[in-house]
Amino acid sequence: MKKEKLEKAEEILKKYNQTEVIELLDKLDDEKKEKLTDSVLNVDFENLTKVFNRSQEKKEVNTTGISPMNAIVKEDVSEEERKKYFELGKAVIQNNHYAVVTVAGGQGTRLGHDGPKGTYKIKTIKGEKYIFEILCEIMKKANQTYGVEIPWYIMTSEENNSETVSFFEEHNYFGCNPQKIKFFTQSKMPVMSKDGKILVDKDYKVKEASDGHGGIFNSMKRAGIIEELSDKNIEWIFTCGVDNILVNMVDPYLVGLAIDKKCKVATRSLIKNSPSEKIGVLCKQNNRVKVIEYTELPEDMAKEVDSKGNLKFGESHVMFNLFSLEAIKKIANESLPYHIAFKKNEYINSNGELVKPESPNSYKFESFIFDSFEMFDDMAILRAKREDEFAPIKNATGVDSPETAVNLYNNFWSKRNT
Repeated sequence: MKKEKLEKAEEILKKYNQTEVIELLDKLDDEKKEKLTDSVLNVDFENLTKVFNRSQEKKEVNTTGISPMNAIVKEDVSEEERKKYFELGKAVIQNNHYAVVTVAGGQGTRLGHDGPKGTYKIKTIKGEKYIFEILCEIMKKANQTYGVEIPWYIMTSEENNSETVSFFEEHNYFGCNPQKIKFFTQSKMPVMSKDGKILVDKDYKVKEASDGHGGIFNSMKRAGIIEELSDKNIEWIFTCGVDNILVNMVDPYLVGLAIDKKCKVATRSLIKNSPSEKIGVLCKQNNRVKVIEYTELPEDMAKEVDSKGNLKFGESHVMFNLFSLEAIKKIANESLPYHIAFKKNEYINSNGELVKPESPNSYKFESFIFDSFEMFDDMAILRAKREDEFAPIKNATGVDSPETAVNLYNNFWSKRNT
């Protein structure tokens, strides 16, 4: 290893008070030393320090200037309006100006599954199916309906990318055209201890973790996806998570509504099933679009109802998001705020020993896709029906588990087969 490279790394580590890593470097053999040195040189310590310092600031929950946002309910508008939305959206899809991006970087750990969450298999009335298989069926149906082949981008993580790609190849893309599916990896952020020290992983690299679903925009830019979408004349991009087996990834009504309302961003919402449901609420604050986490919405506001007895703050955000390409370009050139999650992470200490903590010991930095909404004056909201579009698989048991998702999935298809 070049002496200059090591000296440069040590200089950076000293500047940002990361002396434990310098001590570790002194104890490593040449191969491990080079691996760690290269990893250190790839870290943007200036930005990381800013993110860490901001995470330590006490954040006051500000509820001034907050007002509800109203969704369009298809059944409540005229047949003429519904037809207008549908035709506007259908034209976009049929003219090949539409694409889908699915966030699929997670593992199935919480489900007791060893592998990417999309490779988890469930038993349904349509047979045993993988989550990815169900999503492929949704895309194939949309392609058949509109006579096109919609470009589909799947954001994986470094940890599950090769396994995800191999899974699709082994199953022949479940009948989808491989030329229309592209995988790209999510960006990452270093993990830091409570006192602002980077951690070293057991593979002798700076320990990193995926930077949240809000990292989708920078990841798309880094992977050349945004440029590719522009070259393909794509105008609208729908983004969703991998774990909802009833997700409607191609909805002409949502596209048409966004176009009609002249909004660059749109979403399908769910109405909260109770004031205490643990889900973020779509609203406006000082005339800017915002999602307020359920933990930050005061109880009296959460319970407030309108003249019809409906929750005023009842429109919730569930990752059914539509962005114009113009909006994605704008967001990708901005910095979304980072939120911290206190996690348990093993690491190599300055003596070269592997430490396995018994409790959370480090910060993971995540950005959220809905924080991008604040960059826009308005957004179009189309209310979805839970029973038709929302069957998430997040937990092994209880709420949002395979059992509840399969029941919803089975009920959905039973109604359509009778």
